[in-house]
Amino acid sequence: MVFKYNDNEIDLSKPFERLTMKGALKKYAGIDVDALSDEELEKIVKEHNIEPKLHPCRGVFIQELFEELVEDKLIQPTFITDHPVEVSPLVKMKRDGEKGITERAELFIGAQEIANIYSELNDPVDQRKRLEEQQKEKDKDEAYPMDEDFVQALEYGMPPAGGIGIGIDRLIMLLTEAESIRDVIVFPTMKPEE
Repeated sequence: MVFKYNDNEIDLSKPFERLTMKGALKKYAGIDVDALSDEELEKIVKEHNIEPKLHPCRGVFIQELFEELVEDKLIQPTFITDHPVEVSPLVKMKRDGEKGITERAELFIGAQEIANIYSELNDPVDQRKRLEEQQKEKDKDEAYPMDEDFVQALEYGMPPAGGIGIGIDRLIMLLTEAESIRDVIVFPTMKPEE
């Protein structure tokens, strides 16, 4: 299936590209994250006038650079994998990969995130630690709140879980060529009064 969206021809018939977040930064922005120190990454973030949404650290810098320099280039369907743990507090660590990387992927089509896919963290000790870290960021919109009931459920033995969240509104935007998400939201309270 091929369709037009924002003057781009999007082809859903080909296999979707798969890139790690670091690989996407290297391909589209020329930034080799693994060759840079934390200080060098922070310098690049500042050079692009990016204000981190969470506590400044390596994983947050990688995420912020990706959002600023790569997302708008992901026109054809692309899975972005291997997200930093600092921006994925509910996600299981990658079992066979580098430290600090999670089992998470996002699907981008037409420069928009369409789906978020991940293996849910079911280790109560690790989950508590990550949520406590997020509490240091509670004044930021991106921070997850502490959820004692969730941690308690994990302690009782929540089985391995995974999931996919698909933004139906964004998918409808693509298929209808809508320019704004407000054009496809069905809730009238979300639309401007005119």
